[in-house]
Amino acid sequence: MPAIITNKFRLHNASNFVESFSESSPNIYYLAMGRPQAFATSTGGDSRTQYEGTDSSPLTPVDSVADEFYFFDDIIAAKRITTSDVSRAIPRRNWTTGTTYDMYRHDYGQYVKGSTSSTISANSGASNLNDSSFYVLSSSNHVYKCLSNDGNTASTVEPTGTSTSILTTGDNYKWKYMYSLTASEQTNFLSTDFMHVSTDSTVAAAAVDGALDTILIKTAGSSGTNGTHASVPIRGDGSSGVCSVTVAGGAVTAVTVTTAGTGYTFAYVRNADIVTAGATNLSGSELDVIIPPKGGHGKDAVEELGGHYAMMNTDFTGDESSNSGDFTTQNDFRRVGLLLDPTTGGSAASATTLRGTKAVKLSGTPGSFQVDEEINQATTGAVGKVVEYDSTNKILYYIQTRFNDEGVDSNGNLTAFSGANAITGQTSSAAGTPDASTQTVDNIAFASGYNSGEIDADTDVLYQENRSPITRASDQTENIKLIVEF
Repeated sequence: MPAIITNKFRLHNASNFVESFSESSPNIYYLAMGRPQAFATSTGGDSRTQYEGTDSSPLTPVDSVADEFYFFDDIIAAKRITTSDVSRAIPRRNWTTGTTYDMYRHDYGQYVKGSTSSTISANSGASNLNDSSFYVLSSSNHVYKCLSNDGNTASTVEPTGTSTSILTTGDNYKWKYMYSLTASEQTNFLSTDFMHVSTDSTVAAAAVDGALDTILIKTAGSSGTNGTHASVPIRGDGSSGVCSVTVAGGAVTAVTVTTAGTGYTFAYVRNADIVTAGATNLSGSELDVIIPPKGGHGKDAVEELGGHYAMMNTDFTGDESSNSGDFTTQNDFRRVGLLLDPTTGGSAASATTLRGTKAVKLSGTPGSFQVDEEINQATTGAVGKVVEYDSTNKILYYIQTRFNDEGVDSNGNLTAFSGANAITGQTSSAAGTPDASTQTVDNIAFASGYNSGEIDADTDVLYQENRSPITRASDQTENIKLIVEF
C-alpha cells in the first residue's frame, strides 16, 4: 500500500526532542567522550579478534546491543547538555554569486498537469522542497527564501536588508527575508554545514495567509493581442487576487501579481480571463500560480525551511577542573556519544559533568604511570589501561575493556582491581599500593581505595561517532556540534 512519512512528522519529532530539554520533568542528556586507546585489531578473552579500524580510518559504529555495551568499556567523561545548548537547525547554504538557486514551489513532486509519468522538480533536480536549494544565508547573516529565480538563471546580486516586503534584486531574483542569526547563534549554532533556524516575530506578524506573489509561465500561448493586460482575476478558493499579463509577439512574456489576495490553497489564471482583459484571440496559454505555505511566507520559518534537524552545542573546556577534573587533558579521545538519562550508582545523574573512568587512590611513592600503558595487579590477576595519573593526589584513573591486555586476564575473565594489592605499570614500571582507607580526595569518594566511576553502563546511547584522535590540553577547548536529523 503506497504511503509516506510526511515532513510534518519529522518536524514534530524534532520539536518534541528539543522541547524535552526544557519540560518540567525533562529527559537528561549528556555528551560523552571516550576511547583513549588507539583503534586496532583487538583479541578478546575468547581468543576471537575484533577489527576496529585504525586511528586514521576508524570503523562506523554498529547499532547493536554488543556495541552499546562496548561503548562503556572505555568512556572517559560526559557533560550535561542544557536547554540553552540545543537549537532547531537547517542545512547551511551560503549565497554565492553565479549560483542558480531553486525557487520555492508548493508542488515539487506532483505530476505535471496532463502527465502520468513526469513530475515537477527543482532546477537542482530535487523532487521535494526540503531537498532543494531554495534559501540562502547572506554575508550579513540574514536568511532569505527564493521566491523566483528568473527562469532558472544564475544569481549575481546578493540580497540585503530586513524588510518584510518581497525584495527584487538586480538579477531579477525575488527574495523573502526570513530571519537573522544573532552573534550568540553564530557562535553556538553555526557550523560549516548547518545553521540555527527560528521565526522572526516581525516577519511572522506581517505574513498573510494565502497571499499570492508568484505566477510562472508554463505555456506562453499564441495569437494574443500585444500589450500589458491588467485586472486579470486569479481564480481558486481564495479572494481578491489580481494579476497583470504582458503579451508580446502574440505570446505571454510576463505575469505580475498586482493584488496578492488572501486565503488561497489552490489558484489558477483562466485563458479566457486574459482574453477578456484585452489579449484578444490568445490561445494555448497556461500559467502556474505558486501557493505560499500555511500562514504565508515567514509565518513559521522553522517549518517553512525544513527545520527537522536539532543541533546540540557543547564545549569540553580543559579538564573542567571545577568538577574534579572529570575531563582529562593528559589523554586524547576518539569517540563521542549522546547519552539519555544516565544514572550514577542507580540514581539519576544531575551533575554538570560525570567521570566514566575508574580510579584508585595510591599510597607511598608509586612512581609515574604513563597514559595508555597496561597495568596489572598480580595478586588478583586484574588488568587495565591507564587513562591518566594525578601525581599530586596519587590517583590512578583507568579503564578495563573486554580485550586482552586491556581488561581481560589470562583466563578470559575481567577481574576488578581490589584490596591493598600492588598495581604495576608494564611500560613505566611504576608500582603503587592502593590506600585501603575510605576517604574523599579531590571530590572523589574512595571506598577502600577504589571508585568505580560515575556513569552506569546501563545508560541508553542515542548516538555514537568514531573519529580520528583529538589531542587535549589544559588551555584548550573542544567545541562539538552534534546534528540529529529526524
